[in-house]
Amino acid sequence: MVSSSHEAMHRIFQEYPGLFSRVSEVLGVAIGPPASATVMPTDLTENRPLERRVDTLLRIDMEDDQSYLLAIEAQGKKDPEKPASWMYYLSYLQAKYKLPPMLLVVCQDRATAEWAARPFAVGHPQSPVLTLQALVAGPHNMPVIKDVAEARKDLALTTLAAITHAGDPDIGVILKTLSTALRDVPETIADPIVELTAQGLGNRPAAQQWRNLVAVDLSFYKSPLSEEIRDEGRAEGREEGREEGRAEGIARSILLLLAQVGVDVSDEARERITGCTDLDTLSRWLLRAPTAASVEDVFAEK
Repeated sequence: MVSSSHEAMHRIFQEYPGLFSRVSEVLGVAIGPPASATVMPTDLTENRPLERRVDTLLRIDMEDDQSYLLAIEAQGKKDPEKPASWMYYLSYLQAKYKLPPMLLVVCQDRATAEWAARPFAVGHPQSPVLTLQALVAGPHNMPVIKDVAEARKDLALTTLAAITHAGDPDIGVILKTLSTALRDVPETIADPIVELTAQGLGNRPAAQQWRNLVAVDLSFYKSPLSEEIRDEGRAEGREEGREEGRAEGIARSILLLLAQVGVDVSDEARERITGCTDLDTLSRWLLRAPTAASVEDVFAEK
């Protein structure tokens, strides 16, 4: 099953096609900003049983009327079979669209990123006929953005950088920088970033940190994640309200029973009973109240 983090690592380029231009600068390749971009079909299957699909495929059109195809793959672990598939994708795209293809691989762990960045050769070791050299974005080369002003300059790049650094020890600071940068940003811009970040973090511990930041820093947004957090908060609030109501009811019953058996209850003891919120403790006191000779009998540890 494809994970949410896998989806976010390539889908962000569908949302922000110009992001590749900035990522390519980080990776040391001068690819200028696009004039336009078109999301292409990802199905590369031929008329044969073997199905092949690239994660995301974009047609990038430049200002100088030059165009190229950008295939984006999210890679979660080393896979010896992948390089051959990538070579197939690129050859197929070149043959079908007659446009030069590029491959960007996005990773969230350093070992996988360094593996994907290696050149992969096909053919005899002494005379390879094809060599694959992908561009790779991962924690080994994506910037660690902790400055809010820098984050605001390019929110899409900041989001991708945060996703690739999901396992970084400083991920809390990175996410706090992103959430702060999103304040006062229009919802139409912030909402997709909130969701992509949540997707990209997947089930890592950092995902809960992001939820907490969304709940506090970005609580005024109406993104699906924000609404989900609010719904959870309301549900917890209702449950807490029910718990408090049961506690108050049991406390009143204890005081009534003590009054019926003639036990004097001091203000201090009354406050202890009415201030208790632990239902198990209150239940024990309730069972003792009908036979108590004093309020100390109710509180006694037995």
